[in-house]
Amino acid sequence: MIVLKFGLFSMNSFVCSSPEVAVKIAQLAESAGFESLWAGEHVVLPDPQVPPSPAAPDDRMLDPVVALTYLAAHTHQVRLGTGILILPQHNPLVLAKALASLDTLSDGRLIVGIGAGYLEPEFRALGVPFADRGARTDDYLAAMRAIWTQPQPAYHSRFVSFEHVQAHPQPSRALPVVVGGQSVSAYRRAIKFGTGWYGWSLDLAATAHALDQIEEVRKRHPRPEELGKLEISITPPPRGITLEDAKRYADLGVDRLILLPSRRFNEVNLKAFVSQIGETVLNHL
Repeated sequence: MIVLKFGLFSMNSFVCSSPEVAVKIAQLAESAGFESLWAGEHVVLPDPQVPPSPAAPDDRMLDPVVALTYLAAHTHQVRLGTGILILPQHNPLVLAKALASLDTLSDGRLIVGIGAGYLEPEFRALGVPFADRGARTDDYLAAMRAIWTQPQPAYHSRFVSFEHVQAHPQPSRALPVVVGGQSVSAYRRAIKFGTGWYGWSLDLAATAHALDQIEEVRKRHPRPEELGKLEISITPPPRGITLEDAKRYADLGVDRLILLPSRRFNEVNLKAFVSQIGETVLNHL
């Protein structure tokens, strides 16, 4: 028996941008045995669409924190993941408050997925410098952890400075932080600061290559012992997945597969997809 968790992506976009559909799919996924529900983020999208933008300008995408808070009220046990928040585009204290609120309202079910981003037009529209996004990501994550955990929160750095403030409720646990991105900087960030790493649209060969790269980076940047094992989450290319596929990912060292349904699915198609994965894969793990 393999130990492999399954998540479901696009819970705030495409057909799941409809609140009625999102609730039905979330509840179906929970009953089918999915461990987590995931919502991505793009505050704005380039118009016209330009590479490497993943979506068309008029694609519907709800704010992930708002969407997951809504789904928290309609589910019971399934975990709720941001996959990913583009951290340097946010005020870290405002985002920390929103995430702490979501974790409180969901009774501790939040997984915080963050990344540095890659769409320059999006940064430009938001007035955030693109060139220093990596440094901001590291800085903002440290600032959020300070406001979440310190009895007298204080943090002073290049991009963030605060003291003599409080923000309650603080999370009742150390919030799990999953770092997305397929670069040396992202691997370093995940190893040094994250609970886990998240790789996007990776087949088996690409997953194996990424995990090899992570091991190479780990040799230069040892992982703090208190963080424990680096949990590996992967979204395979958007297609169905078999039990044999799942076993092969698990054999590589993957801990969670976050499945991406086709953007063309309507409600009926998506229900069938979730049910089929539950019956043919999740019930046999």
